[in-house]
Amino acid sequence: MHCPFCGAEETKVSDSRLVAGGDQVRRRRQCVACSERFTTYETAELLMPRVVKRDGSREVFDENKLRAGLARALEKRPVDTETLEAALERIRQQLLARGEREVPSLQVGELVMQQLKRLDQVAYIRFASVYRQFKDLNEFRAEIDQLAANPDSGIDS
Repeated sequence: MHCPFCGAEETKVSDSRLVAGGDQVRRRRQCVACSERFTTYETAELLMPRVVKRDGSREVFDENKLRAGLARALEKRPVDTETLEAALERIRQQLLARGEREVPSLQVGELVMQQLKRLDQVAYIRFASVYRQFKDLNEFRAEIDQLAANPDSGIDS
């Protein structure tokens, strides 16, 4: 770490502490050359994977787009914003935990459906009807029957 005062390359760490709920390390440093003290903060740089669309195109993961899709499915349903944000965070964490640079949009859609299934069954059916491109009432009925038979299937976190 370069000293911000004199530009020297050698500094020593005099104190390290976890801050921001353990997501960041605060370090007190002292320059070996000029003895000035300063503080640095260290955080992990976590990059969301790129999303590979059905047509093969790739795009940057867009949390706002994901939030909008969840909100649209949950529109006029008894699910508060805090619960929606928690579901969004669970999806983000599952994507990060994979450690992959790219993830198919189909996998993102399946994660969304898992979260919606645990939040609200009507929202789940709404999303599934668009996501799986239901063609007729029979496809709706089949999905509803499956949901009624196994209401907890697909819920793993």
